[in-house]
Amino acid sequence: MVTLDLRHVASPAVRDLLHLVNQPDFDRAQQQIEHLGGCTEPVRLTDQTTTVDTTTGEVLRSYTSSAEPTGSLLTACGNRRTSRCPACSRLYAADTYQLIRAGLSGGKTVPDTVRTHPRVFVTLTPPSFGSVHNRLTTPGGDVRPCRCRKLHELNDALIGTPLNPATYDYEGAVLFNAHASALWARFTTYLRREIAAGLGMTQKAARAVLRVSFAKVAEYQQRGLVHFHAVIRLDGPDGTSQPPPPYATVAVLTKAARAATARVRVTVASDAVGERELGWGEQFDVREIAAFGTDAEFTDQAVAAYVAKYATKSADASGILDHTLLCRPCQGRGATVLPHGTPLPCTACGGTGQARPLPRLPVTRHVRQMIRTCWELGKLPEFADLKLWKWAHMLGFRGHFSTKSRSYSTTLGALRDARRAWRTEQARTHTGLPEPDPTTTLVVGRWDYLGSGYSPGAALLAAGVWHRKELERQFIAEGGC
Repeated sequence: MVTLDLRHVASPAVRDLLHLVNQPDFDRAQQQIEHLGGCTEPVRLTDQTTTVDTTTGEVLRSYTSSAEPTGSLLTACGNRRTSRCPACSRLYAADTYQLIRAGLSGGKTVPDTVRTHPRVFVTLTPPSFGSVHNRLTTPGGDVRPCRCRKLHELNDALIGTPLNPATYDYEGAVLFNAHASALWARFTTYLRREIAAGLGMTQKAARAVLRVSFAKVAEYQQRGLVHFHAVIRLDGPDGTSQPPPPYATVAVLTKAARAATARVRVTVASDAVGERELGWGEQFDVREIAAFGTDAEFTDQAVAAYVAKYATKSADASGILDHTLLCRPCQGRGATVLPHGTPLPCTACGGTGQARPLPRLPVTRHVRQMIRTCWELGKLPEFADLKLWKWAHMLGFRGHFSTKSRSYSTTLGALRDARRAWRTEQARTHTGLPEPDPTTTLVVGRWDYLGSGYSPGAALLAAGVWHRKELERQFIAEGGC
């Protein structure tokens, strides 16, 4: 191996890359990075795995991470946020698309007849907590002046921020985000009740002849509040394999969704903020989902793509708020407790409980104030169960970004298991191993977490892999062969 003098190379990342390229086992290192598809924050694991034939005791295959160039096995991080890992978030969005699409058109263990079931696309929005800057348009597409009398551009940082921050209800906005999941749960409860009432049946009788299935995803508005997009479908009592009765129509489902939205209320009481009644906003929308191949705007394919697109977003468009703001050593408490019970101020955060001082966060003033409100409300005993400190980076929202009812369609876990089985079969074929017999083949392995991320040079290689794959996807999307 030729020793290179890299002292004249200014960039540490380029120096590390040149050092990596000149290693004798570089091909294997590059193969690992290629296999991750451009993952930006891979997980590094150490130890080994062995495949044994239990009838003969023969070791069919043995693998140890110590044989790798870096001494560890790299696996994809699997993060769903685009701001954290574009490669893994694209895979997450693709899985979400398949999950939503299967519940609309069939496939992935769901029968094709499901496309004949009544289904609607519902959007539930938050109420107003004060006037904000926005970009209004006329039905013809012309831009109308905002209430501030200005015409905002699409990328104007003022959009979504309050016209008067001093009067904006930040406490109500944070509490709405914190209770958004509870509002959704009550919506599904009232929806079933309204469907039964609309059919002139008791809830028990309605459950005997039909089932409500749904899949929903949360999205942040520019004002920092979450709203939900949901696919809601009516099935027979056995789920996707059975249609609902003929009298359970889209009209019945639409009317019930409107009535349920108006009924949902969650009451929050506190000496500090008074008694508040939280509910959905007036901008409620429900539309029938048409079959693929029609000229309608809301087809099953379009809805699945729309929902999947928002499954990878973070609370802040810039991606700053994609991790907790808690100080790790003290877990946001500002102090650690000694064995004899005496609190000791945390030296890592200076007693603030924040991993980074709020004034130094590179976010808009509006987002910073919502985060500050989370911390202030989180100190109140009556809101301790909301864990607002922990979820300050989500502006108070504590729920999952995508959820579904049990019988809607397949699961993300099932999709991942199928992908894992396919890759395992590929690896078996590549190594020339015989097809395993589950009754006689035993895989023994132990893995320990070593860390996350690449070396600076490997990160450059990963960025190149991601860029090349993006160009390939763009070429195919534009009609390339």
